[in-house]
Amino acid sequence: MTLLRDSIDTLSSLIAFDSVSSNSNQAISQWVSDYLASLGFTIEESEYRDEQQTPKINIVARRAPAAGSDQGGLAYFCHTDVVPAVGWTGPDGDPFKAVVQHDRIYGRGSCDMKGSLVAMMAAASQISAAQQSAPLWIVCTADEELAFEGAKHLVAESDAYQQIVAAQPVSIIGEPTRLSVVHAHKGITGFQIFSHGRAAHSSSADGINANEAMVPMLQKLLELNERTRRDQSYQDERFDPPILSWNFGVSDHSAAVNITPERSTAWVSLRSMPGILGEDLIEEARQTAQTLGLEFKRFRGGGPVWIDPDAAWIQQMCEIAGGQPQTVCYGTDGGEFSELEKRLVIGPGDIAQAHTTDEWIEIEQLEKGIQLYRQAINKWC
Repeated sequence: MTLLRDSIDTLSSLIAFDSVSSNSNQAISQWVSDYLASLGFTIEESEYRDEQQTPKINIVARRAPAAGSDQGGLAYFCHTDVVPAVGWTGPDGDPFKAVVQHDRIYGRGSCDMKGSLVAMMAAASQISAAQQSAPLWIVCTADEELAFEGAKHLVAESDAYQQIVAAQPVSIIGEPTRLSVVHAHKGITGFQIFSHGRAAHSSSADGINANEAMVPMLQKLLELNERTRRDQSYQDERFDPPILSWNFGVSDHSAAVNITPERSTAWVSLRSMPGILGEDLIEEARQTAQTLGLEFKRFRGGGPVWIDPDAAWIQQMCEIAGGQPQTVCYGTDGGEFSELEKRLVIGPGDIAQAHTTDEWIEIEQLEKGIQLYRQAINKWC
């Protein structure tokens, strides 16, 4: 029970860091680095700046075995950023103050995914380097909630990440799966379309309503959406739902009904699947926008993941966790780590609680996560 109580305290400490993606994650990264260093890990911290020039930190922590191989082993991946907490409805009213209530720990990031990180750190604390025969890595990235930008930077710039690639360990993406083994997930991508007009008092003829050029574009987006639902070539029954989940919206940013809207913005997101990326649909939308004289802009996303469910490491993790390997329809950093052959997704907590206004993780899930991760370390390290 002491380990569990300490883990709840640790999770409370991590929740207290306001690491919403628009903010720097330097403070929480330093806390995690110091903790892992106390467990005998060597730390590579790589800094970059996001589009707003906010400093962000990726951490690659490695604990080498006292004796044994530098190949194989286990690598764990998580992210330290969280989504905004606007409209928080959880206990106490403060999303960055952990509250333990009804066998749950409430707070932004408790489930997605600071609870998972705490479970892995607790598991690592129960095993020493002297007991290891293969290396153990704990990797924490920034900006997972913003198109996996931290993972992209890690792959492009981190020498320590390339050492992981060379070692080819079993690689756990610790997103919440209720500790079920996930061998495949969808990706996410999309684009924006901008229509530019001219603002004026609506009683005059001086304005150009930006919405007028956007209307036929919206009709095209609706048509493409309907195509993804009826055309089976855009569907994969191994996922639920089996479609690209084409989603779109529009805003003209109007502040008053007596002003001619000077701009209109439409957006589309879709969740790609292995072999069904939807790029032809995106190109069709781009060509339509060009014909209509509209501005088209892709935004970065992440790719899907498909690992053979019969792969040895998938089946071995299923023996530890129980149950059969599953697919899910959300995305993870795992789509960026394509050089790592032995990937899988498994972590404590339920994805249904991620991003909610009263986010929580069950204490039982945290405890079982510690146990499972410790078994995984024993198995592969």
